[in-house]
Amino acid sequence: MSEKKTTHFGYKEVDKDSKADMVADVFHSVAARYDLMNDLMSAGIHRIWKRFTIELSGVRKGNSVLDIAGGTGDLAAKFSRIVGTEGRVVLADINQSMLEVGRDKLLDTGYQGNIEFVQADAQFLPFPDDSFDCITIAFGLRNVTEKETALRSMLRVLKPGGRLLVLEFSKPENEVLSKAYDAYSFRLLPLMGKLVANDAESYQYLAESIRMHPDQDTLKEMMEDAGFNRVEYHNMTGGIVALHRGVKA
Repeated sequence: MSEKKTTHFGYKEVDKDSKADMVADVFHSVAARYDLMNDLMSAGIHRIWKRFTIELSGVRKGNSVLDIAGGTGDLAAKFSRIVGTEGRVVLADINQSMLEVGRDKLLDTGYQGNIEFVQADAQFLPFPDDSFDCITIAFGLRNVTEKETALRSMLRVLKPGGRLLVLEFSKPENEVLSKAYDAYSFRLLPLMGKLVANDAESYQYLAESIRMHPDQDTLKEMMEDAGFNRVEYHNMTGGIVALHRGVKA
């Protein structure tokens, strides 16, 4: 009898086949308050991180952009304005609740026509080869069960010369900052989740998932192993967040 393959769900060891459903439950729970909690958790700094991602994307008018784990549509909205009516933006998320919140938010604020909404697993993207000029995934890769599989899937659907940008929580560069960040993550974050979203457990998972995510150099190596060229990363807010960029040859 073969052993069951396991992976981590936060700090817990779980059956690999169960992780996607467990992550889905977390995001079903947090979807309605996701934007509010993002602003509270980062004191609004997440908007600066995302703006930097847009700047490094190199996206231009007429481009095709895929925003994976696009959530409530912050990046998709900005890309929609840049690519214009000649371009195309696909907001993809594996979680139906997040996708619905993002779609409703964007339609309510007038974004339509050049944005498509697709429920999709980053590991098995349902798009033809060489489809997109740019792919972004912001604060989503750490929730993917098989990150290597997802990176190869992203490479496949990028056009030659296309860019992947991975915006994700990472490892603080300074030991003092790291300790302060740990205290914030494991004490204040679940408390905010309980008070604002009535869900401390989901935010405890989110804090743990950040610690289990590969650090800057490890993720760089993973992208290179997946086939990306010219991989580089930029630390922001002392390394609490890092933006990785790679290019398809």
